[in-house]
Amino acid sequence: VFHGRILARRLVGRETRYEVQVEARYRQRFPLVSREYLWVPSTCGCPALREGGEYLLMARRHVNHEHTLNRILLQDGGYARPWTPREARLVREAARHC
Repeated sequence: VFHGRILARRLVGRETRYEVQVEARYRQRFPLVSREYLWVPSTCGCPALREGGEYLLMARRHVNHEHTLNRILLQDGGYARPWTPREARLVREAARHC
């Protein structure tokens, strides 16, 4: 779970790749750097993220069996909500208890 600002969007095959500036990390099971690519499959049903928009994102690290693909994936079980200070406070509080 992290707060990110969308810098760019690019369609790649049947996926959308977003370049994201990581603003804050709330709970992570894998390391994040200041800029990441977030991949969203066309089957996700997720709303398109707006360039320049800030979102609270819950994604997972996806590594294929051959270990040739290592990326952050926003899938059906994840979420992307517009970031607000209130949303950030709620996530910080929840992360302390989880």
